Amino acid sequence: MNVTTTANAPQERRATTLVMACLGVFVAYLPVTAVAVSLPAIQRALETTTSQLSWVQDAFVLPMAALILTAGVFGDVHGRRRVYLAGLALSAVGALTALCAQSIQVVWVGQAFAGLGAAALLPTTLAMISHAVPDHRERGKFIGIWATFLMASLATGSLLAGTVLEHFAWRWIYLGPGVVAVVGMAVSVKLLTDSRAPGSRRLDWGGQFTAALAITALVYGIIEGGAGSFTDAKVMLALFVAAVSAVAFVLVERRSDSPMLDLTLFRSQAFTATTLIAMITFLGLIGFFFALSLYFGLVQNLSTLQGAFRLAAISGVPLVLGAPVGQLMHRVSPRLLIPGGLLVTTGALLSLTGIDADTSYLSLTWRLALLGFGLAFVITPMTATAVSSVPFHQAGMAAAANNAFRQVGGALGPAVLGAILSTKAVHALPGHLTDAGLTRAAADGIASAADTNGLGAVAGMNLGAEQGPALAALSESFLDGLRLCLVIAAVLTLLAAAVGAVLLRAPKHAASPKAGQGPVAHGPQAAGDFDPTAPEGAQRGSGTVGRTPTGR
Repeated sequence: MNVTTTANAPQERRATTLVMACLGVFVAYLPVTAVAVSLPAIQRALETTTSQLSWVQDAFVLPMAALILTAGVFGDVHGRRRVYLAGLALSAVGALTALCAQSIQVVWVGQAFAGLGAAALLPTTLAMISHAVPDHRERGKFIGIWATFLMASLATGSLLAGTVLEHFAWRWIYLGPGVVAVVGMAVSVKLLTDSRAPGSRRLDWGGQFTAALAITALVYGIIEGGAGSFTDAKVMLALFVAAVSAVAFVLVERRSDSPMLDLTLFRSQAFTATTLIAMITFLGLIGFFFALSLYFGLVQNLSTLQGAFRLAAISGVPLVLGAPVGQLMHRVSPRLLIPGGLLVTTGALLSLTGIDADTSYLSLTWRLALLGFGLAFVITPMTATAVSSVPFHQAGMAAAANNAFRQVGGALGPAVLGAILSTKAVHALPGHLTDAGLTRAAADGIASAADTNGLGAVAGMNLGAEQGPALAALSESFLDGLRLCLVIAAVLTLLAAAVGAVLLRAPKHAASPKAGQGPVAHGPQAAGDFDPTAPEGAQRGSGTVGRTPTGR
């Protein structure tokens, strides 16, 4: 099969591939907001601490970040259809496990299975699109549709969970993701065709082990350090293991004949920029979503469905703008789109520092919608640029790497901002309790309970006549922590915008191949130069002349 044959494949087969890819990313991200808006309900039902609650999200994100590169390689070597089906199966198992959970530890296990499923689905779905649509200009449109379904899953997840929790226990939020995964498997078995990457890639076990160990140790150290102290021996050991493993990963990958992550990809400034932007942005945003879900429950005392409607404003705007932004990428440079979107996101985060316990629905929603508007101009161009800035045969690896670093940031977000939120709120609580008129002894007792069992423990205490003033003080303390988290998230997105402005150079347009010819060979471009409209073989002097998408 050559480039022309692939490009002229029957439209129905390409359409089927797109539908399956969109279904896969929908299943992968459906639990993210469904669980996020349900965290207060889970905390009340299972009586968890804030640290244990942060592990609910991290148990999902951690295996996804640690194994997403391996899943990408496995699909390239053994076939993407097999990995795609495995991802759906793992997602279904995770949903069933959490559905039957009677303790927070079993919820972690279910989330971990779902995270493994997402690790298999995310790089595979993007690689399926790259294989089915080799023309870069057309591929940008398909990636825009893919990103639209990603945002649709985030919007659907929160609304689905909110509706379920109005009538049933928290565990039933997992029924929907499980059903969608099973239906997806039944459809995919019959309709999805297989594809592999060109060349002779092999599984890189040394790289996989060191990467997984580095990511796991880092996230564990951050979470436990925030919950306790960063001077604890186990925390210091975890961070030391993370640093050593990261260095070992680089050494292993540099010497490997078939690396899981080809480090030469970072010679492209465009790829480096999108990778850093993905990690930095998601560190701030996922951490903010974690804090926002607690704000809905602890401060505004909203039902899960009410919180879901507010959270849907963030994902709803990118859902509407996903496809148009995909088209806009052909007219506007990513150097303008991505940093511009991040600046809007920064402004939205800073505007949210003005919210309090009495903020109205409209006052909050316009701020969240503005946040979603900024993200709409980041997510699709960031993904498309990462895939476009490398040779065609490395598109799957680039997609997996971009997703992996995005999930590393997503895993660190709840850990870092959750720890900052708890520390700031607990530190501010005694002062707010005293200002509310409580005695010093009562204030110290409540603060001690919050420090030991988390902020949610205060809401469950029976304080008699002091209940109202204590809850008001708790809200003010939480808002102190939330505002600090918002400022930190805004600084991170501003940093990501600066990275994009510096590293995303203006594209240099390459010559189009003549009719009847394959991709034209070009001399190596300067690092960081990329052309969203050029043929894949023309990207970065990739040396893919005569190479076909299937390597045959």
